[in-house]
Order: sequence, then C-alpha cells, then structure tokens
Amino acid sequence: MGDGSRVERITHCALPITDYPLPTWFKSCAALAAAAVLAGCAALEPSPPPAPAFDLIGRIAVSYDGRAFSSGVRWQHTAERDELWLLTPAGQALAHIVGDAGGATYTGSDRSEYRAGDIGSLIRHALGWEMPVTRLAWWVQGELAPGAVVQALERDQHGRLAVLAQEDWRVAYVYDPPEERGSPLRRLDLAGGSNQIRLVIDGWR
Repeated sequence: MGDGSRVERITHCALPITDYPLPTWFKSCAALAAAAVLAGCAALEPSPPPAPAFDLIGRIAVSYDGRAFSSGVRWQHTAERDELWLLTPAGQALAHIVGDAGGATYTGSDRSEYRAGDIGSLIRHALGWEMPVTRLAWWVQGELAPGAVVQALERDQHGRLAVLAQEDWRVAYVYDPPEERGSPLRRLDLAGGSNQIRLVIDGWR
C-alpha cells in the first residue's frame, strides 16, 4: 500500500533521431504515430467498482511485528465512504476512522488526529499495521476483489470461498452451520507480510 503521497510515473515515448533529411509525408506519419503513442501512454486503466454497501459488527485481533491489538469493530461501507469504529468491550470508541475520495482521517479516544491520502495508509501510520480495506470490503462478503491478481482459490463443498489469495494476502474463511446463525460467514483469517488479522463477524445491520 502507498503512504498517501502521490507518485506519478512518467513514460517518455521517444522518436528516432537522424541526421538525414526526411520526406514531408514521412514526417507527417511520424507525427501522427507519436501522437497516438503519447495518447496510449496517458491512458489510465479504469478503477475497479466499489464493493456493495454493508454495516458490520464484530471483533478484530491483529498480530504484527511482534505486537498485538484487539478490539470490537463496527464497519460501515458504502460506494463513497468507509467508516470504522474500534471499540472497547463496553462499546466505547477507541478510534474513529473515516475514508473517502478526499482522503482519510483518524480520531483517537484522546482526540489525537491523523490524516492521510487513503484509509490503508492512514491505518498503517496511525495504528502500525496493515489492513487492505478496499479489497477486504469484497472478501468479507465472500467475493473476489475485482482487478486484483488471484494467486490461489479454493471453495468448499457448498461453492463458498474457503481459501483465497489476492495481491499477496491470504484469506481463510470459517463458516458456522446454517442452522446456528443467520449469516453463515463467521470469521476471516488474513495473513499478509508480517500482519495477521482475525475478523470475527457477530452480525450485520
């Protein structure tokens, strides 16, 4: 993930240089070709679509760089915005995290504030661990994240995701028997780099 700073990659599309005079028609063709190549260099890949909206209640436990963190969590996701609350067992907010197209903001219980260009960078800088929020919004709904390279994929006997690896994150799915809970997905175990995340789903609003 990035650190929120904007980095632009500039590709120089050069034409061959010669000391010999070139015919006018060749120069015109070369100019048209150069314009087409430059247009291709400037073309951008379309952004993947956002995940469907949800409102999740659960618990999160993180192990990273020899340290650990755990809390309750509420995660509201829409196409335009992600909003997360990290909660004490009594339901009090330890942190409030908001991310949208304009950037991301972290507010701690001590009123400390951090800002970053995106919510993933914000979580890394404010909390010290990685959380692939954009892709996780798909994974938590039992779906592949669009536009991300699939490195491994296993499904269970019911056709549900059992193991998924995308963009160097491995996700293992744990389901409850259908008769025990309304939502069959109980837990996701994520591993990426030095980060291990367990997200337990207690309910959906």
